[in-house]
Amino acid sequence: MATIPLTKRGAEKLKEELQRLKTQDRPAVIAAIAEARSHGDLSENAEYDAAKDRQGFIEGRIKEVEGKLAAAQIIDPATLDAGGKVVFGATVELEDEDSGDKVTYQIVGEDEADLKQGLINISSPIARALIGKEEGDTAEVQAPGGVKHYEVIGVKYL
Repeated sequence: MATIPLTKRGAEKLKEELQRLKTQDRPAVIAAIAEARSHGDLSENAEYDAAKDRQGFIEGRIKEVEGKLAAAQIIDPATLDAGGKVVFGATVELEDEDSGDKVTYQIVGEDEADLKQGLINISSPIARALIGKEEGDTAEVQAPGGVKHYEVIGVKYL
């Protein structure tokens, strides 16, 4: 099985989700199933069907999260020393060469990505274009609106 890169923060979030699923969501859905069963005829019981569907979702998500944590390669960006190169976990400040707009992104794993928080997936086009670049380099990114050019202003390992 291939390893899944995760930042330390991302691994903690997955562990918290797994804990919540096992200690809160699973017991709640079991109680909902028991309640729906007490209403009698299960063949026409929408509450029972909905609770069983929810149980299937929760159990599937538990297995998925456990699998990801088992295959995780946890990387703490603060301990990285990549010599100024953009690597997984690095926080990169960029300037759009056309518009002059500045943006800051951290390159993270798939489950951690949240563009609104500046967290981009390692497999996204922009992250792939940035990997291996250094301060002062230009990254060419194939975006939906055409090719974008970004200058790497700074690379930090936070």
